[in-house]
Amino acid sequence: MEDEPEPPSRSRTQLRGRVLLLTICAAGIGGTFQFGYNLSIINAPTWHIQEFINETWQARTGGPLPDHLMLLVWSFVVSFFPLGGICGALLAGPMAITLGRKKSLLVNNIFVVVAAIMFGFSRKAGSFEMILLGRLLVGISAGVSMNIQPMYLGESAPKELRGAVAMTSAIFTALGIMMGQIVGLRELLGGPQAWPLLLATCLVPGVLQLASLPLLPESPRYLLIDRGDTKACVTALQQLRGHRDVAWELEEIEKERVACQGHRSRRPWELFQDPALRRQGITLVVLSSAMELCGNDSVYAYASSIFLEAGVPEDKVQYAIIGTGSCELFAVLISCVVTEKVGRRVLLIGGYSMMTCWGSIFTVALSLQSSFHWMPYLAMSCTFAFILSFGIGPAGVTGILATELFDQTARPAAYMVCGMLMWTMLFLLWLGFPFMLASLSHLLYIPFICVCICAAIYTGLFLPETKGKTFLEISKELQRRSSSRQEQGPTRTGSEVIMSTEF
Repeated sequence: MEDEPEPPSRSRTQLRGRVLLLTICAAGIGGTFQFGYNLSIINAPTWHIQEFINETWQARTGGPLPDHLMLLVWSFVVSFFPLGGICGALLAGPMAITLGRKKSLLVNNIFVVVAAIMFGFSRKAGSFEMILLGRLLVGISAGVSMNIQPMYLGESAPKELRGAVAMTSAIFTALGIMMGQIVGLRELLGGPQAWPLLLATCLVPGVLQLASLPLLPESPRYLLIDRGDTKACVTALQQLRGHRDVAWELEEIEKERVACQGHRSRRPWELFQDPALRRQGITLVVLSSAMELCGNDSVYAYASSIFLEAGVPEDKVQYAIIGTGSCELFAVLISCVVTEKVGRRVLLIGGYSMMTCWGSIFTVALSLQSSFHWMPYLAMSCTFAFILSFGIGPAGVTGILATELFDQTARPAAYMVCGMLMWTMLFLLWLGFPFMLASLSHLLYIPFICVCICAAIYTGLFLPETKGKTFLEISKELQRRSSSRQEQGPTRTGSEVIMSTEF
């Protein structure tokens, strides 16, 4: 019988935790933190930017901008962010393959630097078009990082921590949302003169990532499976795990490499053409779309309008807005702790079910706000509870699906599909939300409630549980579930070795 490997010492275990934690923080601060930050930061200077747009238009044409055109221009200012996200999602797959996970995150900061310059000089240049272009660029950056960061962290974490580590992407999103709300306070950078500087502060997280991430390892799976570099993979594993005995994990990655050997990378459309991947592809489409169409992210872009509609006094709105970000951060932290114990399916079903409940109460509260003086506060409480429910389930779990449901050959394509869907839905929703708010009034949450109900039912019927399983085990279980597989996949040539994620 072979001797069992010596367990790592306490100091080595601490080193393992430290390097993994630093990797999470470095990837997150310039990654999904930027998404959350730019998602919420646009809310605070709403009226100041609209005034600037009106002044600019008047200086150019001699007359004020009509109200309906102002609403349209402002919708573009908000929705150019997810439009950029769509472009970023398309770039993410090729970038992750050609540059690697870590280098892609570093190169991605070019968009942030240019956007910060656009924001900072927009007022001096008298150009609201610079704000539109800046929003497009930070959207591209967010679209890239939203796909690559969870891929990088999911491939770098040990399987017993994979779910919790992948969910840190949602934690940094929530942290970015809250920080954007705090920095946007009138007492800080939310005043009428400081809004260009407020928008340009997106540069700070980018600089922090550029200073820290180069010191940390690349994804071990990428190094071995995609690049065939065993030595670099072992080095990365030793850095991340904090001890020299990584043989068992190297063996597990090697098995996945052998399973992928001779298979070229999948194109996005092949996720739906191949019967062995079709169910995973449909699940990704449904749950990624539901995550955006459930209405949670619209709260951050139009929080002021929602709380004013709910009857919250105008001078209290900015503090209520900070409460929304705090709620999601708290909920995602809880979800990160319990995801490996409770499981992905339970969190998703529970999250969408609770969102349905609180959205229904919110609708009733808005309908009755003229009858009872305390109804606006009930409506505001329901908004907080809605966000808490989103944070506990969909916010973190949805981002893990593309990592866990697909193997190395299909994962980049899955993230491209996921990113495209999420950003397209967000773009359409943000573009139409002001008009929904104006037309539906207190019935605003009805469409979102329907989405939540459908998502909860679909999850219960079709999503398998993936906690505590290796990528290979998940892949085999999904193949067993695909009743229509029956050798319908494309013919593989076992002797031909093709790098697994080479487009």
